[in-house]
Amino acid sequence: MKSVYEYFLRDLKKWLRGRVFVLTALIMPAAWLVFVGMALPTRFTDNYVGFITPGILVMTMLFSSFQGGSLMIFDKVLGFMNKFLALPSPRESILFGKIAFITFRGLLQATVILALAVLLGVRLPGIAELVFIYLTLGVFGVLGAATATTIALKVDDHDGYAAVNSMISMPLFFASSALMPYRDMPEWLRVLASMNPVSFATDTVRSMFSGTIEIGGIAVLAVLGLIVLGVSTYMFRQATV
Repeated sequence: MKSVYEYFLRDLKKWLRGRVFVLTALIMPAAWLVFVGMALPTRFTDNYVGFITPGILVMTMLFSSFQGGSLMIFDKVLGFMNKFLALPSPRESILFGKIAFITFRGLLQATVILALAVLLGVRLPGIAELVFIYLTLGVFGVLGAATATTIALKVDDHDGYAAVNSMISMPLFFASSALMPYRDMPEWLRVLASMNPVSFATDTVRSMFSGTIEIGGIAVLAVLGLIVLGVSTYMFRQATV
């Protein structure tokens, strides 16, 4: 655990030193909530900001997780990964430290979204539901971060990873229930959205805002996260840079 914490702290300090990156990471999801939630005309609800808030929270974790894969790319390109792999600490601590930081950063961004949503009139649920919202986002963040780092292990440069990132994260978000309910989707999109992990997370968080704690959604995300984390751990143990 000490090694995991050291790698987590390294990435955290590196992120905090880049003030521009910190500000943009916190502001961009808020811009989505304001400009999409308040400007997009809808016919299925009178409070679209309240409807879209869970989706923007999950989107924040999704985009933050996949952007986090670039941390692995930079360590590979700059030669740090070779040095880390030669250290006596377990290899998994490098991976787990990055996943912990990526998830932590996403939760910070989600907190900003929640605060802004309250200012825009969204009513927060009770303490228990709020705790489970963070739990859902954290589990989804681990799933996304494990996926991103696994991809980053197999991609050799930042431009290639950025292309893969956009190819995966954007379709996942738009083919989900984040922006509209299932009943207003075309049939083909409804089928895709019903199988999308982003929809699982969004629906679970949305149920929390309604006062219902949905354990099933968290369980599904946890199982997916453990599977991907297991694959990522195996690949990282075999990795050579």
